[in-house]
Amino acid sequence: MVVATGLILGRVFPSSGHCGQIVCFVHFVCALRGGSGPAWGLRHNAGSELPPADVNTPHLPLAERLRPGTLADVIGQRQLLGEGMALRLAFESGQPHSCILWGPPGVGKTTIARLMADAFDAQFITISAVLGGVKDIREAVERAEAARDGLQAQRTIVFVDEVHRFNKSQQDAFLPHVESGLFTFIGATTENPSFEVNSALLSRAAVYVLQPLTEDDLRQLVLRARTIGAVPEVEKPAEDRLIAYADGDARRLLNTLETLAVAAGREKRERVTDDWLLKVLGERMRRYDKGGEQFYDTISALHKSVRGSDPDAALYWFVRMLDGGADPRYLARRLIRMASEDIGLADPRALRLALDAAEVYERLGTPEGELALAECVVYLAVAPKSNAVYKAFNEAKAFVKKDGSRPVPMHLRNAPTQLMKDLDYGKAYRYAHDEAGGFAAGERYLPEGMADPGFYRPVPRGLEIRIADKLSELRRLNDQNS
Repeated sequence: MVVATGLILGRVFPSSGHCGQIVCFVHFVCALRGGSGPAWGLRHNAGSELPPADVNTPHLPLAERLRPGTLADVIGQRQLLGEGMALRLAFESGQPHSCILWGPPGVGKTTIARLMADAFDAQFITISAVLGGVKDIREAVERAEAARDGLQAQRTIVFVDEVHRFNKSQQDAFLPHVESGLFTFIGATTENPSFEVNSALLSRAAVYVLQPLTEDDLRQLVLRARTIGAVPEVEKPAEDRLIAYADGDARRLLNTLETLAVAAGREKRERVTDDWLLKVLGERMRRYDKGGEQFYDTISALHKSVRGSDPDAALYWFVRMLDGGADPRYLARRLIRMASEDIGLADPRALRLALDAAEVYERLGTPEGELALAECVVYLAVAPKSNAVYKAFNEAKAFVKKDGSRPVPMHLRNAPTQLMKDLDYGKAYRYAHDEAGGFAAGERYLPEGMADPGFYRPVPRGLEIRIADKLSELRRLNDQNS
């Protein structure tokens, strides 16, 4: 069950001189009551066992009261913990290895770590990357060496919570000790390890990806809370709203259930209705990890919906971002980018509309100014699409980078002084406005010896249909006068 907020982890770590040495650790910090605990913590006595969770102890947080005692009790993460799945096999085999547990908040990273510890007996050190630093890493190394060299040799596991918060030098500090086998490294992160964890450390750790809990998983959680009498009866519409509000986060769901239980107790309510739920919770927003992976996944979905010409999907993702607390100014900037990248000259009005929407928001603010941004979202989604300029720009950049500098043809050079004119700067340049139709047919504007690269290729949509026709006519005139 994916509800615990403490840190417990264990592995069997066979290596030179200590094959089969059992390792285990217990360190629990209750995040639900506020505070993330010390930068590192250690609690272990040889031969001691973890006390079982007491569902009848009302002063404990609900997450702790519902803490699973076995892997079979875990809710969710079947892709890792089901029979024959990767993490379950690693757990059952007892083979130690460094690993990283990657997933959003409240999906069971710490719970899985706790259950892994139940079968083992060893020293476990936890470091919070939010509060800790190199000093804490050095202390962990000293404790690991003392445990290894003591009369009763013990293995050590170092668990780093929020490992992505450590910078490169702090992460590098673990490498020699992971290499030497002094301890097994376990990291937990909500961010993509490919970007946030050093490649050297990442290459020495298996990465397990945890998914948000499904609606069925969260309903099981509500049922378990009801079974132990922690919350009153929850009507179906209220439960549906709670599940949607939890958004795959078990900790969020349990925190909310506790809040409701306290409020229901004060009012002596025997059931939670949807109307009462809205009254108690108010207009809380969905979880939103600004700047994290979910943030960029959602803006990606918005951009791709606009590009795909689906106004409903584009509005949905736009409102999801607003609902989650994204800065409308950031969204305005992204819309301007979409207008340039995906609409381009197929509809040049799109860029002007995006700029106008951004200006309207600056003048009106939230919530009134958000309507102008929504109008822009719909317009961009239904506008004709062209990335011809975007592709031409990138191709030109790549060409120039590879090709190097070519001299500017003499007839195109600026001649502000008599000396430059004497050197034939600008000589024989044809002023287009003096030519028939405002076009100097046959005039060449590329460097000498450079073939026409054809960077810009208009698409057969929107205004670019007419642009393509115009370019075709200009090329015909050039051919006649070449």
